[in-house]
Amino acid sequence: MKAQRTRSQERIMTVLQSLKRSISAQDLYIELRNRKQDMGLATVYRSLEALKIQGEVQVRTLANGEAVYSYIESDRHHLTCVNCGTSIQIDECPVHDLEKQLEKSHTFKVYYHTLEFFGLCQKCH
Repeated sequence: MKAQRTRSQERIMTVLQSLKRSISAQDLYIELRNRKQDMGLATVYRSLEALKIQGEVQVRTLANGEAVYSYIESDRHHLTCVNCGTSIQIDECPVHDLEKQLEKSHTFKVYYHTLEFFGLCQKCH
């Protein structure tokens, strides 16, 4: 059973679902303000943390250390350039079977997983 969302969490989920991309907490704060959904930056961070723990928001750390958040629709996988920071989403996933095995063998509920490869993009190579 999922926890009851706060009004702030509902507003954040609405924005994340409409964006269809990952966004930093600071950019989410600005997006909320642009949509006349004012809330403090600390509230944005607290709400994102609660949504992450509830398994409703996915967090990913970029090569520059910045955390970006997105609505969990499916697992996401990326090729990330360590030079320019470009991140290319890939559809292939070799670990779905492993995820199911780990859930069963460890009695652990997996909300999502990420797979990221780091290197140089075509432009930087």
